Amino acid sequence: MAIRRQSVVLGVLLAPVTLFLGFFFLLPLLIIALYSFLSPGLYGGVEWTFYHWNYGRIFGWADGINEIFEPIYLQILWRSLSFAALTVVLTLILCYPVAFWVSRLSERWRLVFMFLITLPFFSSLIVRLYAWLLILKPTGLFNTALLSLGVISEPLEILYTPTAVVLGMVYVMVPFMFLPLYSAVDNLDRAQVEASLDLGANRVQTFLKVILPQTLPGIMGGAVIVFIPSVGNFVVPDVLGGAKGLMIGNLVEQQFLSARNWPFGSALSMIIMAVVLTVLLISVTRARKAGGHA
Repeated sequence: MAIRRQSVVLGVLLAPVTLFLGFFFLLPLLIIALYSFLSPGLYGGVEWTFYHWNYGRIFGWADGINEIFEPIYLQILWRSLSFAALTVVLTLILCYPVAFWVSRLSERWRLVFMFLITLPFFSSLIVRLYAWLLILKPTGLFNTALLSLGVISEPLEILYTPTAVVLGMVYVMVPFMFLPLYSAVDNLDRAQVEASLDLGANRVQTFLKVILPQTLPGIMGGAVIVFIPSVGNFVVPDVLGGAKGLMIGNLVEQQFLSARNWPFGSALSMIIMAVVLTVLLISVTRARKAGGHA
């Protein structure tokens, strides 16, 4: 009886969230999936006829008459995946040692640092990205400092390049990587680390055998949280990348707003969703295996 009552209470508590997600997430997703198999309207919108050439235009089975296969779309998809993976690696390199340093601070200074990490969320992303424009432009702060120090003889062309896009995404995603890493490091069993060192293991062996397995959930969690929004990011490439930094998120935006080809934009959106689901499936599988071994 008590178990049944708990189930009813849990169902009542979850009902609003379930309805909200179903209406504002699953339903739009189903509409996008449906649109991806419809033909584009002459002046935008869709025509209710089956049309699988939207995917053929991306993957190579276009009919060559109404739709033409263009390898540029796969190149943009590969660029998006590469930028997202590089963002994960760079944020991990930046945040992993800092998480250990912060975990050794006093409680007061930990709170101060956590506030500084979350401080960017108090301002608009657009404002912060335009600040990077002032830093990276040829007459900006970065080039001016290097010219003053004599490191370079002429300004570096960083703005509107893939480098600027990756820098911008790393800047945006650092808090999302740091927070799960810090949580994992803060829960690290220090006694096992000391025991490993006392039993003759060197620092490298201790890190690989003791520290890394314990912090692996934080690494995986941070990697997923950073990778997924990075793949579909369109704000950072739009502001800092220009044509050279075009990513699949920008392509979706162009298809819906400029080209008004909703079915093709929907097909691109479903590809992004497939990538996201694949990453989530892999991460959940790895997490279950890691839990089983533990």
